[in-house]
Order: sequence, then C-alpha cells, then structure tokens
Amino acid sequence: MEMLAIDGGEPVRTRPFPKRHLFGDEERRVVVELFERAAESGDAIGYGGPEEAAYEREFADFLGGGFADLVNSGTAALYAAVGALELEPAGEVVVPPITDPGGVMPVALLNQVPVVADAAPGTFNAGAAEIEAVLTPHTRAIVVAHIAGEPADIQPVAELARERGLPLIEDCAQAHGALYRGEPVGRFGEMAVFSTMSGKHHATGPQGGVVFTRDEGLYWRCRQFSDRGKPFNSPATSNVRAGLNLNGNDLAAAVGRVQLRRLPDIIRRRREVAARLKEATDRCEAVRTGWEVADTEGVYWFVRFGVNTDLLRTGKEQFARAVGAEGIPVTPSYRHIPSEAEWFRERRVFPPGDYPWGLPAYRGDRNATFPCPVAVEAAESHFTLSIHENFGDPEITDIAAALKKVEDAYLT
Repeated sequence: MEMLAIDGGEPVRTRPFPKRHLFGDEERRVVVELFERAAESGDAIGYGGPEEAAYEREFADFLGGGFADLVNSGTAALYAAVGALELEPAGEVVVPPITDPGGVMPVALLNQVPVVADAAPGTFNAGAAEIEAVLTPHTRAIVVAHIAGEPADIQPVAELARERGLPLIEDCAQAHGALYRGEPVGRFGEMAVFSTMSGKHHATGPQGGVVFTRDEGLYWRCRQFSDRGKPFNSPATSNVRAGLNLNGNDLAAAVGRVQLRRLPDIIRRRREVAARLKEATDRCEAVRTGWEVADTEGVYWFVRFGVNTDLLRTGKEQFARAVGAEGIPVTPSYRHIPSEAEWFRERRVFPPGDYPWGLPAYRGDRNATFPCPVAVEAAESHFTLSIHENFGDPEITDIAAALKKVEDAYLT
C-alpha cells in the first residue's frame, strides 16, 4: 500500500489548485468606462444611480421577478431585511444552526434574542421540525440559511411560518441560483438576503449584498432603513426612521451586472464538478459527499464530505488532515455554530450590558442554551472542500485519487 503523505510518502498532488479568476476583462472594461464617464462629466461615481437600478432589476429578474436592494455586505442585507420587518423589540428570532456570524449578529443588534434551531439530520441546515421545536409565544420571525449552496427543506418551513403568522427570511448568501423543486431559493419567504462579496458565486466587488422580496411594501421599508430612513416612496419631507448607511453603489453594480450574466455558466460548471466528486466517492466505502434534500439542485459554495469512522482506524479530523497532506485543500471542520461563539455565550452585543437578553420587556427564557447536538454531529462527521467553476479533469482526478488513497490506508 502506498505510504500516505502525512506519514512521509509522496503526495498525490504537488502543484497548486487553479485560481478562480472571478474578475476579468469585461469587469475591467465596465469599471474603466464608468470612470471615464465620471472624468468627462465631472460628476463623481455615486450610488442609487442608473447602474445600481439596472443591477437591482436584473438581479430580481434572475430570481423570477420582484424587488432588489443592493447594499454593502451580506451582513448588511440581513440587518436591512430584519429592520424592514419592524419587529416589536424584545422578541425572539429563530436563526440557523450553522452559519457565518453575520447571519445572526444583525438579529441581536436589532434587539431581538437569537434562538438557534438545530440542524436536520445529515445536513448543515435547519428543517421545519427543528424550527418548530424552538418556537415560543415570543417568536417574531424565522431566518433559514441554505449553507454550502445546498437548499434547506424550505417548503415545510414556509408552511410552518405561514401557519404561525411569522415572517420568513431566507439567507441565500451561499446559494445564488440554487433550486428547490425547480424554484430558486429566495422566493419561499417574505424576504431573502444574499452576499455578493468576492468569494461568492457572483460578486459586486470585494464586498456587497442584496435584499430580495416580492412584497413592494417591504421593499420600500428596506430601502428606507438601509439609507438612514430616507423617505423613499413617502410624502414625508425628512428621514422617516433611524437607520444606517448600508448603501451599495454604481461601481459595485457595474461589476455585478457583468457577474450576473456569467452566473448561469458558473452554476452549471460548479454542478458538474460536484456531480463528478459524488461519482468519485460512490467508489469509496467510508467517505461520501453530503446528503442533500430530494428534488433540489445545489450550487456548491463548498462540497461536504461525510466520513463513516466506524469503517476506519482513525477519526474524521485525522482523515481530513491526511487528505490535505495529499495536496487537496480541505477544511477539517465547518463548525460555525452561533451558540458556541464567544459573543453569543457572553452576550456581548451592547457591552457592558447584556441586551437584548437583558431587556426588561423580554419575557422569554433568559437562561436558554442551544447545544444543537445534530449540528455538532454534522460538523464533526464532515469535512469540506471549497470548489469553483475552474476545476477541471486534473483537479477532480487528484481529489478522487487522494480520497481513495487515504481511505485505503485507514480502512479497518
């Protein structure tokens, strides 16, 4: 048996994986044209202009119609969406079991207590049963994330939200163009939020985000809140509420318009890579790509690999590190569980106080903890691999070879 690289053997792959090359000549061209127009006219590049309006229309069209508001980050998008709901303070908002900190912090910053639902078995995403288990009379809204670009089982969640009269926000930061029963994720709740930073499927530059809704009233409330309460679509002559400056801009939108045109091809190629990796693990015994909800089409911001350690002489962490030593840039764990984070455990939202948990009006369980055992199990039984649309035959061949080599070495 070939010696593993982690034990001093020759690695499967020694050359770096290909760069993504997300931005190219077309993005450069539109940016230069925008600067040239600014130089010729004497007008600075601004925000809320024709490029931004066009990007927002095109983004909404990509999702099948509705309204979109370009903001400056995915975190800002969730902040604007929750703010637009105008929830009564000192309530609770259900949040995902595994997500980026920016997928939870805006809830607490808007004086709502984040309540973490566990993951559905075999996934990184919450399901309807897990969400229902943490609903209380104090619940004001639900946030569901589609982590890794794999759709959550969103229809039962949407039905539960409607039954309970709770607004639903879909966090699609990692799921641009993912499909659930043929419908794009982002269309099942009252609002959806996207990150368009440079690591996502399509980008508006280094950072960016979008709020999407099919409800025109919510759209205007979002626009107002994301631009310091300006009286958009209102007869008011001054700012109508307090808010932050979360604006996108025409430069970001110009880049985003090019990226949107490329997005369908990016999605297609990522799906091809993921499908071939699934085929590769179908030939393995102890490692498989992650289970996915039926009748869904993911877009694979990263690929999950589940490891059955009952068949191995080692644990998942060591297995993943051995794969990494073979030249495959895997991440041993994606344990981003909000309730385990220091800021959440120590309630450092408005230091030195403990709001929103300590708000006098809060009537929920101030001592509630959310251990999320299923999410922990999912994180501890999977490792991840970031992929992109420029992976080709050599990369897939090497990934498959490394997985098989490491499995063969550790099988009982």
